[in-house]
Amino acid sequence: MRLKLLTVALALAAISLPGHGEDLLDAYREARANDPVLAQADATRLATGEGVTQARALLLPQINGSLALSQTNGGTGGRFQDPNNPGQFLTSSAIGHSRTRSLNANLSQTVFDFSKYANLKAAHSSANAQDQLYQAALQNLYVRVTGAYFTVLTDEDQLAFAKANEDALKQQFDQADQRFKVGLAAVTDVYQAKSAYEAARTQTIAAKNTLDNDREALTQITGRPTGDLKKLRDQLPMQAPDPADPDAWVQKALAANPNLMAQKDNLSAAEHNITSARAGHLPTLTAGVNYGKSSSWYENAAIHSNTPSTTTVGLTLNVPIFSGGATQSRVRQAIYNRDAAQDSVEIERRQLRAATLNYYRSVLAGVSQVESGKAAVESAQKALDATRAGFDVGTQTMVNVLIAIQTLTQAESSYSQARHQLVLNRLLLKQSAGAASLSDLQDINALLQ
Repeated sequence: MRLKLLTVALALAAISLPGHGEDLLDAYREARANDPVLAQADATRLATGEGVTQARALLLPQINGSLALSQTNGGTGGRFQDPNNPGQFLTSSAIGHSRTRSLNANLSQTVFDFSKYANLKAAHSSANAQDQLYQAALQNLYVRVTGAYFTVLTDEDQLAFAKANEDALKQQFDQADQRFKVGLAAVTDVYQAKSAYEAARTQTIAAKNTLDNDREALTQITGRPTGDLKKLRDQLPMQAPDPADPDAWVQKALAANPNLMAQKDNLSAAEHNITSARAGHLPTLTAGVNYGKSSSWYENAAIHSNTPSTTTVGLTLNVPIFSGGATQSRVRQAIYNRDAAQDSVEIERRQLRAATLNYYRSVLAGVSQVESGKAAVESAQKALDATRAGFDVGTQTMVNVLIAIQTLTQAESSYSQARHQLVLNRLLLKQSAGAASLSDLQDINALLQ
């Protein structure tokens, strides 16, 4: 009985999978709720956004109040009239310690401070950058979940093919051994078949270990154990990317990729920081209102004095004259940081252009690879059938049969990888263009069964 590797392997895989297996959207929903990478990006975004509130607060009224109570011990040598006996005088040592209570309230408002306005603009730019990075992290989650999901599917196929290859080589080894025992084959055929079979067993063990590791990688993203996953259906869309122009995809990426947008926002923040640093040479003007009131009394005498409350209203002009060169140093530092931010934008732009073109070409190549891979599997299966038939009649050697089995396994493996990578490359191209969304995952999920 001859074994059809592809047919049997896929049939066994289909039988072992329940119809209600987990799909891509199930994995995404779990990852969306549990992924610490996305949660960290969200927390960073919220924390950076608070910088806008803090920068704006410095331009709003500042109100402060204070209440102070102090005690002075020991005499001063002074003489005070006794309020109960107008003709009598008391020394400070007789009346004991003195206490003073003072109340102050202050309201200040910045009238002109150019650095604070520049810092507010810089805070807005930094917050916008983190918003873009969060969007990049969200799109990256789509890719990470999809990549981990299809890696597991690829591993499951590799394990099925490796097991089918092992079974086929075991059957070939048993057949060679039986033929040797009855004198129809040489012992060389037995050794060759046994060597190939043992090597196939090793490949099966390695494939099982890889599958276990990659299932754990998916669990790391979703936060829950990975169950049975739905498979990719046989028929896949084979059309080229739309638009079918690589330059159009590059332009979309340069205009909408969130990582590049974040770098541009960081550059904007660096420009505002230069303005803030240069404002250190400018005067500042602050308006203020101050209210104060105090009273004092002594421990052993009914001596109590109140100072009338005072209210002071005024403007404070502060003119920086010399700060030891610190202001000039801060300006130079801000310029260097701006230059570094410009370089980061250029690095991101070049990497983005190269990645977009690479993914575009990978999709085009993937379409051809899937089509040729399917034809290769069909041809390898027919070649194996013919080689086995030739071996039975003595026109083919055992080595030829073993090579044909391994050729079919390799063709099946390459075909499986090409199918899964094509789907992932389409999503990577959308991510590079800054256009990956949940609807893309829904479209991919529709390809599962």
